[in-house]
Amino acid sequence: MNELQVVVKQEVGKINWNFEEWKTALATEMKKYTGIVFDDDSIADAKKTVAYLRKLKESVEEMSENDDVVGAILFAIEMLVRQTDWNVEPGGDSQADIDAAEFVESCMNDMQNTWIDTISEILSFLTFGWSYHEIVYKRRMGRTKDGRTRSKYADGLIGWRKLPIRAQETLYQWEYDDEDNLKGMTQMPPPSYNLYTIPIEKALLFRTKSRKDNPEGRSILRNAYRSWYFKRRIQEVEGIGIERDLAGLPVIYGPSDLDIWNPDDEQAQEILNGLQTQVRNIRRDEMEGVVLPDGYKLELLSTGGSRQFDTNAIINRYDNRIAMTVLADFIFLGHEQNGSWALSSDKTELFSMACGAFLDIICETFNSQAIPALIDINGEHFKGITDYPKMTHGDIEDADITKVSAFIKDMTGIGVLVPDDGLEDYIRQVGHLPERTSDTRTPDEVRATQQTQNQPPESATAAGKEPKDGDGEIPSDITEAAKRRLGRY
Repeated sequence: MNELQVVVKQEVGKINWNFEEWKTALATEMKKYTGIVFDDDSIADAKKTVAYLRKLKESVEEMSENDDVVGAILFAIEMLVRQTDWNVEPGGDSQADIDAAEFVESCMNDMQNTWIDTISEILSFLTFGWSYHEIVYKRRMGRTKDGRTRSKYADGLIGWRKLPIRAQETLYQWEYDDEDNLKGMTQMPPPSYNLYTIPIEKALLFRTKSRKDNPEGRSILRNAYRSWYFKRRIQEVEGIGIERDLAGLPVIYGPSDLDIWNPDDEQAQEILNGLQTQVRNIRRDEMEGVVLPDGYKLELLSTGGSRQFDTNAIINRYDNRIAMTVLADFIFLGHEQNGSWALSSDKTELFSMACGAFLDIICETFNSQAIPALIDINGEHFKGITDYPKMTHGDIEDADITKVSAFIKDMTGIGVLVPDDGLEDYIRQVGHLPERTSDTRTPDEVRATQQTQNQPPESATAAGKEPKDGDGEIPSDITEAAKRRLGRY
């Protein structure tokens, strides 16, 4: 329920306040609970559910911050996404469509934070299942001192100033209207912990899933929780066991004439509590040492033989299960001296497809929420466009240049593809080659002939190449120099 205030107006002999407003608001809220029966069992179950969800949320955050395998997975996803290209495609072929796409792309690179840092912040929706970002606009007035107008451009248009995240841990409640439509997010952020509502029209909501239209989605680490829970407990037991094996199990014997187990003897009970505390605090460090009075004896019992369970194998099994939940188990290939190159290629391809799906979610959210609002807020400037620009992303994984080369060679060989400027630009992009320039060099006769025949260039020393008229023998001085380099003389 939104925050209400009691407005009191005092008059002579009476006090008036906004009773009707409170009555209407309370009646509206009570309708939400019509038909719900509360008893001791349902209240207890509800408390358990809330406690479990809060614990799960804390555990997911701890997994992302402290677990090595989960950290490696999230780091791999972030690094792959960071090197991805982001583009904006026009909604049509007109000049207005092209101008609108260029404007959106300029806004992406003209924010307070870099575009890559913004994407990195958005990726928190993978850990928590959702992320909520407020859209803050600015008037682009050039190199001014005011952050609300500072921009690389001085065209007077309204662009994005920043897309700050509204932290998941500050969520107070989600706001809905009477038709169950999401209206916004109410948060309680530090340090003031006041309530602020950010309407959905001025925000971007990223979520991994939209099942039941839940605004909080579902964390990609949810299925890994059970494996992480047991792994963490086994690691703690393993650490305690190693410490006890190295230090020994401390045992203190009391004097034979003192019954420390007598519950009626207060002095004996006090001694027993002191001995128990002393035993629990024995550690192997620079402060180790024990002082005992006469009659007391301390022994460190050591455990012989090996353990029945191999904790290392158990922990490795849970690590694999955690990675499998997000298709990232390829990170273990080679660590155990198994796994072929083909298997690695297949697993990394699946992981890249999953990352590509996450990027699709980001692009779809911008295309449905951010870009239309950005174009519309600039009024008549982009009037007449065919459709709103669309944000797209590049490939997560580089294409296999060998396969691409073989495919293009086969397709051009049978005449399906005809080499043109677009195909050349694509090959340069896939092969990470420099972009085309206005080159004034004239290709030689052989290359020009082969280009007109849609054939790949042939080496000048290719076998079976017939010499053309005018081709003479290799000069003798060049032949002699080659023989000297080869040690023939």
